[in-house]
Amino acid sequence: MNKEGSIAGPKLLEHMVDAVLCFEGEHQQAYRIIRSVKNRFGSTNEIGVFEMTDKGLCEVPNPSEVLLAGRPKKVSGNCAVCTIEGTRPLIAEVQALVSNTSFPSPRRTINGMDYNRIYLILAVLEKRLGLRFSSFDVYMNVIGGMRLDEPASDAAAALALISSITDKIVPDDLLAIAEIGLAGECRAVSNLESRVKEAERLGFKRVIVPYRNIEKRPIDTKMSLIPVKSVYEMLSYLSNNGKSQE
Repeated sequence: MNKEGSIAGPKLLEHMVDAVLCFEGEHQQAYRIIRSVKNRFGSTNEIGVFEMTDKGLCEVPNPSEVLLAGRPKKVSGNCAVCTIEGTRPLIAEVQALVSNTSFPSPRRTINGMDYNRIYLILAVLEKRLGLRFSSFDVYMNVIGGMRLDEPASDAAAALALISSITDKIVPDDLLAIAEIGLAGECRAVSNLESRVKEAERLGFKRVIVPYRNIEKRPIDTKMSLIPVKSVYEMLSYLSNNGKSQE
C-alpha cells in the first residue's frame, strides 16, 4: 500500500482479487478498523471494528456503545454525532478545547477530522456568530481513533467548539447531525432516519437535525427532533440551556 492508501504498482493485482480490505488504526489505540475499499459482491466502505487484546483481535459487536463508554458528563466542549460507515450508522464523540493562546499565532490541532473542514467551520462561526476563535488555540479530537470525513459531522464539531468557547454544556442526551454551509445554514443530510434510530437505541433523547430533512420527510420516533435552519439557532438553543424556543 502507498501513502494514499492505494495498492502500489500496476492495477492488475487489484483487478485479480474479489475484495480489497484496508487495516486502519493507530498503534496507540486499542481499536482497529477493517474497511472494504473494493467488494465485487457487495457494497464498499463497509467496516468491521475490532479491539486489540492480549489474545489478539476480538470483534466489537456494538461499536457505538464502546466509543461512547467513558464519555464525560456535564462538561463543555463535547458533542455526539452519528456518522454512516458504508451502510452502518455509528455514533462517535467529538471533543473540542478552546483556550487562551500563548503563541504569536494560535495553534490548531485536529485529530480524526479533516483539517480544512474544521478551518471552514471556525471561519463560519467567527463571521456569522462573532465568536473570536482567532484569539484562541483550538484542539479537536474524535474519541477512539475514529475518522469523520462526511459533512454531516459539521454540526457536532460546531456545537463542541461553541460549547468550549462559551463554556456552556451540550446536554448529555443530545446528538447533532447537519452539514454547515458558508452562510451558516444547516443543510440536509442523507440516511437521517437510520441515524436517528441508532441514537434512539443508545438512549439519546434529543437530536438536532436540518430543517429541510424534517420538512421533506417526517421521522417516526419517540425522540425529540430539533429542526434548525442555521448556526444561529444552534447557538440560541445552547444559550437557552438546551431548551427549545418553540
